[in-house]
Amino acid sequence: MREELEKLKKRIADELSRIKDESSLRALEIKYLGRKGELTGVLRAISALETEAKKSIGRAANEIKSETQKKVAELKKKFEAGGGRPAIDVTRPVLPAERIERGRLHPVTRILNELEDIFTSLGFMVVDGPELESDFFNFEALNIPYYHPARDIQDTFYIDHKNADGRYDLVMRTQTSPMQVRSMLKYGAPLRCVVPGRVFRNEATDAVHETTFYQLEGLMIDRDISIANLIAVMKEMMSGIFRQPIEIRVRPGHFPFTEPSLEVDIKCTICGGSGCASCKHSGWLEMIGSGMVHPKVLEYGGVDPRKFSGFAFGLGVTRLAMMKYGIEDIRLFNGGDLRFLEQF
Repeated sequence: MREELEKLKKRIADELSRIKDESSLRALEIKYLGRKGELTGVLRAISALETEAKKSIGRAANEIKSETQKKVAELKKKFEAGGGRPAIDVTRPVLPAERIERGRLHPVTRILNELEDIFTSLGFMVVDGPELESDFFNFEALNIPYYHPARDIQDTFYIDHKNADGRYDLVMRTQTSPMQVRSMLKYGAPLRCVVPGRVFRNEATDAVHETTFYQLEGLMIDRDISIANLIAVMKEMMSGIFRQPIEIRVRPGHFPFTEPSLEVDIKCTICGGSGCASCKHSGWLEMIGSGMVHPKVLEYGGVDPRKFSGFAFGLGVTRLAMMKYGIEDIRLFNGGDLRFLEQF
């Protein structure tokens, strides 16, 4: 058995000298020092020897075990300190590094950021509101009671939840206008704020209509506010966002929550006014619904219409992005096609 121990000692030393990494060291440790390892097996077999042989053979086997454990521990420390890493061969050609693609802002996000910068520079604050809205704030508080025909214009996603009267009382907001009343109730008057956000309409999609899109609501309440203030703010916004003179037209409109109401159109920047699918071949694109805040809406917001007046407007941010970047189909914004998004 002594000869076998000497051969085992030499074999362990040879294998330890060839260890280059942690995985090989772990394999050697299991091979010789593991529960079923060769050296462990020798130590277990010593118990069957005679007393004199047991002492001398046991002493030699334990010395081999101690030396092996010591050498294994030294190599572990070396590898943990990085000493076991292979040297870099500087003579080999270096392959190009893997390219890391940089993300970029969505075009709608870019427009929203620019609009917020424009309005904060005019003294407006930016507020946010819930996308899941109550029927009261989405319709009732905006002078659109449940029997009003204006509700038929907005194809609404109603949530399966009814009030005590048996009517659905939760909707996915169809516009950012509910924040008019919410903001007045929270901040009172005077007030200047804009509300960027996502809105939802249950309607058929085409080049200029989507079920999910973005709007920017604006509200200004103070003493002696007039339509002249509204038009001035609209012109400032358009020149700021396009960074060039933009031809606009103002025409009468109707919204239950404003009186009088105005529609603000811009000349189509895609076709230059000659007519295309984006502007329905009219040369103009409806961009802003606006008007003076209806007295009933002011009352719902806790503001006295005899002392204060104000204007409100709603801007289609997604359509504005179409005009600025020359995008002909609104469905591209939510399509998730990286070939489209990587252009911005």
